[in-house]
Amino acid sequence: MHSSAKHSPEVTRGSCLPSEVAVSGKSIANMQPYFLPYIGYWQLIGAADVFVVYDNIKYTKKGWINRNRFLLNGKEALFSLPLRKDSDFLDVNQRYLADAFNREDLINRFREAYRKAPEYSAFMPVLEDIIRCPSDNLFDYIRYSIGKVCLYLDLKTPVIVSSSIDCDHSLKAAERVQAICKALGAETYINPPGGRELYAKADFERNGLNLKFLQPHLTEYAQLGNSFVPWLSILDVAMCNRAEQVRYQVLSGYSLE
Repeated sequence: MHSSAKHSPEVTRGSCLPSEVAVSGKSIANMQPYFLPYIGYWQLIGAADVFVVYDNIKYTKKGWINRNRFLLNGKEALFSLPLRKDSDFLDVNQRYLADAFNREDLINRFREAYRKAPEYSAFMPVLEDIIRCPSDNLFDYIRYSIGKVCLYLDLKTPVIVSSSIDCDHSLKAAERVQAICKALGAETYINPPGGRELYAKADFERNGLNLKFLQPHLTEYAQLGNSFVPWLSILDVAMCNRAEQVRYQVLSGYSLE
């Protein structure tokens, strides 16, 4: 499934941005930028030859771009990146973190929640580095976090930015996805299971593409609580499991349909 062209995302010195590379691949996955999303997001990255993260896509208030769930005192709780007030019509790369965002407060919140977790000492430095990224641009900030988690899990799929791809970015929905796939020479497009309501395999086949849906498998693990809370942020998975265990689940804990 993985081509020899893959590499670990690198971070440009003095910047929060991973370096860009010219890539192509037989299988493509793409998603909005999410801050420390659940394991299914990382499974998409691991399953594809190339992962495209959208920067020129509208920010959605009720989505999961700048928020997710973690475990606090045995129960799920929300964490979020506060944003500056701005137009609801701006793209993700035009949004900025709030001036009042206190990075150390968020770090301390996670420290308190996970200080007794078995992999706290291994993953907490990575999490601190992610949160302390000095960029205030929402997309740049999240893109940096994606690169750092990929490095921690040794995921070698190139992660590239949608606006860097030479295609018609005015297209919408399936047509935009197909244009990205064609620009990168893809034969297969991998999408989360929710895409079944949006995309039809016959439509992709007419455009020379094989459409597959990635279905994450629910895998329980020991958390800091009495009962298991599923589908929390990757930070919960990484705090409670060794990096090689998380990597194994990322690369094999799903089915392609």
